[in-house]
Amino acid sequence: MAKDAGKMKAYWKKNLKTLFFLLFIWFLVSFGFGILWVEELNTIRLGGYKLGFWFAQQGSIYSFVILIFIYVYRMNKLDKEFDVNEE
Repeated sequence: MAKDAGKMKAYWKKNLKTLFFLLFIWFLVSFGFGILWVEELNTIRLGGYKLGFWFAQQGSIYSFVILIFIYVYRMNKLDKEFDVNEE
């Protein structure tokens, strides 16, 4: 049982590390690119729109969806590594 507890502790540690990293990326894209550094990014154009505006309106949403797929991929890999997958 102690071996399983250690295994689950390592699993959750890696899970939380992945989660915090992805949340940091999401914060950086949505708050950083969409609010904090919007003026600097507005000097760059993407498809006719200012990049800061694009991140505030669309980029943060696209980034969030991509991060969801990354999280699913990473968690499936982690589940198989620690033999807690549902398959």
